[in-house]
Amino acid sequence: MIIKTGAVVIHPGATAWGVGKITEVAALKATIQFSDGIIRKIASSHYATLRPGDPADFVAAAVTSPTEKTRTAVKKPKQPKAATVYSDGTPR
Repeated sequence: MIIKTGAVVIHPGATAWGVGKITEVAALKATIQFSDGIIRKIASSHYATLRPGDPADFVAAAVTSPTEKTRTAVKKPKQPKAATVYSDGTPR
């Protein structure tokens, strides 16, 4: 199989990933966006395991914007440390 940008592939050893679309091909790795929404990089030594996929089966995951983290608890202000004194009443 020829690995090139835009080709649709499947990884028989990881069927849960679904069908993937090759988004970038470099000298040693190919970047593939799979239908499960995760972008994975496959080493060129593993290109032989990839099989052609049906372009109709590829479903691009929706691009989501980062959500704002919610705070779970209100932080309490720090209390100043109490001054320590010697037994005779003089400050340390």
